[in-house]
Amino acid sequence: MRDLALAPPSAPPLTGGLADSLFETAAENPTLPMLARRASTASSTWEEITAVEFRDAVVDLAKGLIASGISPGQRVAIMARTRYEWTVLCHALWTVGAEVVPIYPTSSRDQVEWILRDSGCVAVLVEDEQGVMTVGSVCASLPLLRHVWQLDAGALDQLVARGEYIPLATVDSMRRIVLPDSTAVIAYTSGTSGHPTGCALSHRNLAFPCDTLLAGWGHTAAPPGEQGAVLAFLPFSHVYGLMIQGLCVRGGLLMGHEPDLGGESLSSALRTFRPTYLYAVPSLLEKIYKNFLRTAQQAGRGTLFERAADTARDFAAALERHRLGRGPGPGLDLRLQHALYERTVYRRLRAALGGRVRRATSGGSPLSRDLSLFYEGIGIYVHDGYGLTETGGGVTMQPFGREKSGTVGQALPGAEIRVADDGEILVRGPSVFQGYVGDETATRAALSGGWLATGDLGRLDAEGYLTITGRKKDTIVTSSGKSVAPAALEQRLRMHPLVHQAVVVGDNRPCVGALITLDPEFLTHWRAALSLPGDAPTREAREENALREEIARAVAAANSSVSRSESIRVFRVLPEPFDVTNGLLTPSMKLRRDEIVRHYALEIDAMYQSRSRPRRTPDHEETTGWDDSDNVFR
Repeated sequence: MRDLALAPPSAPPLTGGLADSLFETAAENPTLPMLARRASTASSTWEEITAVEFRDAVVDLAKGLIASGISPGQRVAIMARTRYEWTVLCHALWTVGAEVVPIYPTSSRDQVEWILRDSGCVAVLVEDEQGVMTVGSVCASLPLLRHVWQLDAGALDQLVARGEYIPLATVDSMRRIVLPDSTAVIAYTSGTSGHPTGCALSHRNLAFPCDTLLAGWGHTAAPPGEQGAVLAFLPFSHVYGLMIQGLCVRGGLLMGHEPDLGGESLSSALRTFRPTYLYAVPSLLEKIYKNFLRTAQQAGRGTLFERAADTARDFAAALERHRLGRGPGPGLDLRLQHALYERTVYRRLRAALGGRVRRATSGGSPLSRDLSLFYEGIGIYVHDGYGLTETGGGVTMQPFGREKSGTVGQALPGAEIRVADDGEILVRGPSVFQGYVGDETATRAALSGGWLATGDLGRLDAEGYLTITGRKKDTIVTSSGKSVAPAALEQRLRMHPLVHQAVVVGDNRPCVGALITLDPEFLTHWRAALSLPGDAPTREAREENALREEIARAVAAANSSVSRSESIRVFRVLPEPFDVTNGLLTPSMKLRRDEIVRHYALEIDAMYQSRSRPRRTPDHEETTGWDDSDNVFR
């Protein structure tokens, strides 16, 4: 039974639309800084926008939308990176009762056409000339589309000028008729196969996780007496990004916008904005860790970093045992080691993230326990969250003071989670979406008795902590009938500094295999550190052998967590990464597994054919003969 003393307070019920909280904050605390932006990636100065300035910008833009004929219930797409203008336009649309349709700016022409037509958008805001060209090329098939606004061509200023004659009372009257169950967003799923599907999310759906998290965990965003600060760099085109925006605006947190996810731009933004709370995805946290390691190795301190990292994980694991009542906590020797590395290593690592971050959330895909323990050990507890587009954001959180790494925490107050007999996670609560746009069949298939079938696999422990084990549709079944969930293996493979991406394969094959891509920056560093003697051909051959052995060690490390029948017996290193541009990643950076398997069908066939030595076996007995020497490098 759940300890009610640990249950956080419930969020107050929503009475209007998502824009209302901005107007309330501007009335109660007009000088509160709410948004921040910088003129360029080279700038270290952030311009702060107060609550009243933010509200006035929203009102002025709302007038322009009204003057342009945008009315309640109409849909307007935003196809831009994470920018200040995105947040202003989004709240202006909600103010007039319109529905926001986020589109990734990296979406293909076909994806843009599908989303605009399927949602029936009457207008779209694009960021630049490329966006105008993309939309323009499909306009002939979009009879409802009336406006294409270009952000970098001054579209928002033009809208403000167009609406100067609209009275403030008109804006207020439109805002006040927006109800909690009015649709706020049509969020399209990434479309790992087939066309993306539009999820209708109400104002209540989006507000519930934000308000619940703020009510119970808002105090963790910053030290007492300080305003929390969050750097928004994840795309608002994804529900995770929308939740971050909602948490900041509804919680009075200062939100900085950083549109460029490039390494140097993001690093500069973190150092200069200095967030108090970090929202990220596992791939970014993995990248930061590898950058820490590479920088230490380049400085000749690689061994020191690895010892410090091991100490951080051991220290965090001991802290966890103590807070869960399962151990005494770190011993004296471990505390002394940790204190030494705090002075020499950990504080420098935190400085690279701005120096003020003490807690973080990771979402989008599972975060490894080892990585979570590492960050906690250096002074940044990373909560691995769980949610999906259909739930308007997160539905779980770690109970404060009883956090358990390797899980995604417990269900939020007001939400319910259970696991079906086949391992599928089911969710019920105020954030569960209204349905799929124009697809009642899919809606009925996903919703039964108010319970959402998530398609994710997991398990609940006796204390109600949820662990994600994979996606139902991603489960691999080998020719011997063994079912394998690929997520954990892929996660462990990516922990090796050289491994950038990994896709586990093996459907109807005699064993599990893996397609691997390499981290180009770490590969360059690794090659330079080898310093092999000999002429060019000899050196290259030795280098390739060394690389093969290193990747084989990464595979062996990943296999150590699973049984032999589930382990990777063959692998192939691919010459290029999976990317949005080659169609192998979704715009939200998820693997398009079916497409990857199709794209690399010949390589997968060759991987299994090379040096395979199957022997006769009785029916239903797994084929052996696939040993470590069967690894194939390309």
